[in-house]
Amino acid sequence: MSPFSRCLPWLLGIALLSSSLPGAAQQRVLRYAGVNLAGAEFNSSKRPGTLFKDYTYPAASDYAYFAGKGMNIVRLPFLWERLQPQANGELDAAQLQLIQKAVAQAKAQNLHVILDVHNYAKYQGVRLGTEGTPGALLADLWKRLATAFKDDDAVIFGLMNEPNAIDAAAWTSIAQSSIDAIRATGARNLILVPGTAYTGAHSWASTSYGTPNATALVSINDPANNLAVEVHQYLDKDFSGTSGDCVSATVGADKLRGFTAWLRQQGKRGFLGEFAGGTSDTCLQALDGMLAYMEENADVWLGWTYWAAGSWWQPTYPFNVQPGKDGSEKPQMPVLVKHAAAAVK
Repeated sequence: MSPFSRCLPWLLGIALLSSSLPGAAQQRVLRYAGVNLAGAEFNSSKRPGTLFKDYTYPAASDYAYFAGKGMNIVRLPFLWERLQPQANGELDAAQLQLIQKAVAQAKAQNLHVILDVHNYAKYQGVRLGTEGTPGALLADLWKRLATAFKDDDAVIFGLMNEPNAIDAAAWTSIAQSSIDAIRATGARNLILVPGTAYTGAHSWASTSYGTPNATALVSINDPANNLAVEVHQYLDKDFSGTSGDCVSATVGADKLRGFTAWLRQQGKRGFLGEFAGGTSDTCLQALDGMLAYMEENADVWLGWTYWAAGSWWQPTYPFNVQPGKDGSEKPQMPVLVKHAAAAVK
């Protein structure tokens, strides 16, 4: 027996021990880092509305700017009713073409795209799962979208933005039907599944909506095993994203801890679809700490998309990271760029 052979069992033991240590998660990196490019969901009361008057889609230069900052993904919010004007009906050809164009522009910059149905679990203003608006409507939409994008590895399916005022168990059933409809098309794209209660990480175990997300979403199943649970986390005092103030320099990491533990316990992966802070030193520290925490727990976190960019935001919007007309960057961008560099490209 060679000296190496005698040492092999000992070396394997050390390797196994090392992989089980708490710090082992730090040996992995996040897969995605990017922004929300808002605009196509604007003026949701105007259905369908007029393009470039009531809503807009990102320009090619928007994708180029954020790709140039080292990001590799954008989340593209759009309005369900514009894409599918009639329940269970055909997709609007013009809207589908706009989304396809957005995907092509993003891919030209080596960016992935999350297709985000930005409807809060409503269709035509009515909550899914209520009389006349069955949850199956969402499955029909996703069957059609999956058919259109199922061969594109750059496209990720975001089932629904911020479901709310719906019980977690009822929402989970709707989400599962949509997952099943997607997979029935043969699509194997990554699917992002939110919880209810605006899918807040801070309230993941809350019973304010009845059954907690932490209980209901345990049963979510993907036959293709390519799914992540999407949460949002703002840093203001009520976590609503309505203020640019941040309650502390550690609030971001603090509010992700419980959800992170749940992911690890349940063997699931997470994605932070929306988060933001203002431009104060406290907020910049909170953003930095939040993203660093995700990197430290990259065994269960896939990545993040900051809220928000887009050419139609007012300069006074506290979370706006769209570059100025002179190309100047917003104060949050150095933090985002720093952590985008830690993501796989």
